[in-house]
Amino acid sequence: MYKAPVICPVCNKKMHIEVLRCSNCNSKLEGNFELNEFATLSDENIQFLRLYLLNRGNLSKVSEILNLSYPTVLNKFNKLLSDLGYKDEASKDESIEENNKKRKIIEDLEKGLIEPKEAIKKLKSLKGEK
Repeated sequence: MYKAPVICPVCNKKMHIEVLRCSNCNSKLEGNFELNEFATLSDENIQFLRLYLLNRGNLSKVSEILNLSYPTVLNKFNKLLSDLGYKDEASKDESIEENNKKRKIIEDLEKGLIEPKEAIKKLKSLKGEK
């Protein structure tokens, strides 16, 4: 059996299913059926999700198996959540915390507590740059 396409090759919009057929008795049901969020996942996301589930949600174990760093695996997990349409609350909290740190650095700069070079250095370190 072929995997159903979920994106229209003509207009790149989401497709739907109109006919369902039983492989046992050949009964057919016609209508307009929506695909669930899991049906729209890429093969890469499906493989990652299977591995994640088989390892009971342990991203460290997934990281070991894939021989990838934990941050890389966490990024894959966050992409999976995003592709499923779920909001990642942890990322949102991290973003708020990072914004607060940036705000503090800028306030310190404005108050003259740190030099511009030091502020740039601190802001770059927040982004993971050197």
